[in-house]
Amino acid sequence: MNYYARRLLTLLLTVLFVLLLTFAAFRIIPGNPALVILGTEATDAQIALLEEKLGTDRPLAEQFADWLVAAFRLDFGESLRFSEPVTHLIAGRLPVTVSLAVMSLVLTIAVGIPLGIIASRARGKAADMLVTIGTQLGLAVPSFWMGIMLILAFGLTLKWFAVSTFTPWSENPWLAVKSLVLPSAALAVPQIAIVVRYLRTSMLEQLSLDYVRTARSKGLRESAVLYKHVLKNALLPVITIIGINFGELLAGSLVIEQVFTLPGIGSLLITAIGNRDYPLVQGLVVLIAFTVIAINFVVDLSYRWLDPKIRLQ
Repeated sequence: MNYYARRLLTLLLTVLFVLLLTFAAFRIIPGNPALVILGTEATDAQIALLEEKLGTDRPLAEQFADWLVAAFRLDFGESLRFSEPVTHLIAGRLPVTVSLAVMSLVLTIAVGIPLGIIASRARGKAADMLVTIGTQLGLAVPSFWMGIMLILAFGLTLKWFAVSTFTPWSENPWLAVKSLVLPSAALAVPQIAIVVRYLRTSMLEQLSLDYVRTARSKGLRESAVLYKHVLKNALLPVITIIGINFGELLAGSLVIEQVFTLPGIGSLLITAIGNRDYPLVQGLVVLIAFTVIAINFVVDLSYRWLDPKIRLQ
């Protein structure tokens, strides 16, 4: 129980630090935010009205206290560009980005782990060399370029998938999946390469340890040794990498959503930055930070299931 309590306390402290950092980042920007938004031709009355709306006319301590309470209620104010609550705007775009990230994660796990196992079992052989070359290419190719190539190959040439369109899940789930296949694949390719390389290295290290020789000497089948013992121990660093790289999936979605014209969080964030919509940018930054923190929290908890030594400690 102490383990979970410590992890939960760490989570709460991290969330508070992120909120403080986000608040401070938007307050230390040189110049008056209201003047930046309205432009130099704005009158004093217009600037004062916007300062009151943004809350920047009050003392910093009072601003932070109010903003902290509102953030925990998921209330980030009203968008200056769309004149709608920030939470409503995010909720409308969130399903697209979450679906894209989850599909990319599923592809990463479904393809990366089997390839990593194949490469470790065929060390030095043709299969290992092919997988290694493929991972090097996957790491070298940028996601946006991969997205463009997928559009040209499977969207415009073969016409297997529609491009630059998104069908909402509520209208047609199958078409929604089809519209996310290419962008999720473009996002997943470099992540697959990372997972394969980490898993291959980790499994080769585990295969050289004494407990593997002991298990084999007891007459256990090779498949039992590999999947019941070696793979479970080798997955620990891989799960860490997957958790960390989930943040990269969110960051990569900012570009991929532009390439595939998807109405997600990434395109909304770029629009908010372009229009100096500070409340919307703040809300989106906090959302992305919270997501990364939550994923890493889940990864920490998964260690206790994968590694018995952590449970004993």
